[in-house]
Amino acid sequence: MELSNDPRSRGPEVASPALLPCVSQMRSSSYSTVQQQGYSASIFLRRKDKPEGTQQKCIAIFALLCCFAVLVALIFSSVDIWWDDEDGITEENCSRDCHIVLVENIPDDLSLSMDGRPHLPLSVGFHTLLDQAKRSVEVVSPVWALNPWDLQTMPSAAEQGHLLFQRLLSLKSRGVKLKIASSLTNSAELKTLAAHNGEVHFVNMTALTRGAMHSSFWIVDRKHIYIGSADMDWRSLSKRKELGVLVYNCSCLALDLHRIFSFYWQLHEKDYIPSIWSKRVTALYGRHEALQLQLNSTQAAAYLSTSPELFCSKDRTRDVDAIYQVIQSAKTFIFISVTDYLPLLTRTYRRTSVTRYWSSIDEVIREAVVLRGVRVRLLISFWKRTHPLTFNFVTSLTSLCMQLHNCSLEVRFFSHKEQKDDIQHGLNHNKYVVTDNAVYIGNHDWVGSDFAFNAGIGLVVKMKNGIRDRGATILEHIKAAFERDWRSQYAKSLQGNKDQQGKYRNLQQTKMKTKEENE
Repeated sequence: MELSNDPRSRGPEVASPALLPCVSQMRSSSYSTVQQQGYSASIFLRRKDKPEGTQQKCIAIFALLCCFAVLVALIFSSVDIWWDDEDGITEENCSRDCHIVLVENIPDDLSLSMDGRPHLPLSVGFHTLLDQAKRSVEVVSPVWALNPWDLQTMPSAAEQGHLLFQRLLSLKSRGVKLKIASSLTNSAELKTLAAHNGEVHFVNMTALTRGAMHSSFWIVDRKHIYIGSADMDWRSLSKRKELGVLVYNCSCLALDLHRIFSFYWQLHEKDYIPSIWSKRVTALYGRHEALQLQLNSTQAAAYLSTSPELFCSKDRTRDVDAIYQVIQSAKTFIFISVTDYLPLLTRTYRRTSVTRYWSSIDEVIREAVVLRGVRVRLLISFWKRTHPLTFNFVTSLTSLCMQLHNCSLEVRFFSHKEQKDDIQHGLNHNKYVVTDNAVYIGNHDWVGSDFAFNAGIGLVVKMKNGIRDRGATILEHIKAAFERDWRSQYAKSLQGNKDQQGKYRNLQQTKMKTKEENE
């Protein structure tokens, strides 16, 4: 059978043996070419991806650097006192064996019986602190008016203020550093002190909290402190009734107070509250972990509180919480002495004021009286700035005990005479509460807006054995001072002040109407 020559009739062609090497070479060449093309493509893709990977790495590194820069900026813009060695005083080596003294200023024209109790005049206490100073004096005060340059007054009334100012000026000659934190921008006295080697830092309270500086305390050599109601004002040393305490050789407490001062110090000309806190402003002691110490050879516990809440660093107790704890722990009595009592909080936003009830202290007083049967006495100053709503709240408090057994709440108003030219003669400027086992001495009047916006501090002292009959503790001394004022001819009951209430209500209402018309 012959094979057809028609190509269509042929099966698959098979290369001849002579052509196989050529075909194999061609296939190998084609495969090599494809391999080379793939290799070139992969190199191209790798080269293309390499800049993108490098770019991503650069972006990541840049982001990390930015975060690090922001962190560093925040740290250095925060309240930072790393360079302050605090004179080598630490929690481990500080002194806890302390001596505490009650200091008061009682105007000469106030007839108050001292009952033979030890009484150290406030001016003497300040000079004693300056006598102790060897390295540093740190002062915070809301007012600097020791010299009444712009007031027509008797020279004797301002003598103590002028003398204290001269002592502060003379610290430079003794090699003692004077540091002052204040919210005053245009004080002639602060400018004079700064010119005599005093360091003054300005705290812009308006920008920080829309409030004011009410803090009033001294720290001397990180060992001795003063806390109380008195300002650096000649009135506090002559015409106003003031109360505070001096604590000597108590570097543990002074160290913690110095941390509050350092916080103020680092706010110099800042218009914001730092978001990061240095550990060197963290509170050493608080209501949950108070300082255990000896006060006049008696076991006690103490801690410091601050306000407003924005000024409370880590572990620092708020003033309101400190007062709450002191009142809540009372078992038999609560004696309160303040210039103003007004449980209201007023906020102003775009020239619109909103006022609401501020219950933090008012409610705990009601609870102590009604639920625990604690005897409460409230002594409030009665002067031309007394808010008319004060009488409404006081009436509400006193009505709690109507037809209730084992219930005692009394209110009296301390009034000396008509105030003229804002001299505040005989004004009871005290700000404290004392109970059977603790005392709180602060800088604020018990007004809601003060605690919410204004800077202030407080000292809480709790005695392990409460008040002793022999009168050796600071609690007994402060209790005696309150009872002296309570029994004086200047303390008048609510019923006895009805006529004056009406007069002051009309006066305050007239002022409020005038203010609204001006706005």
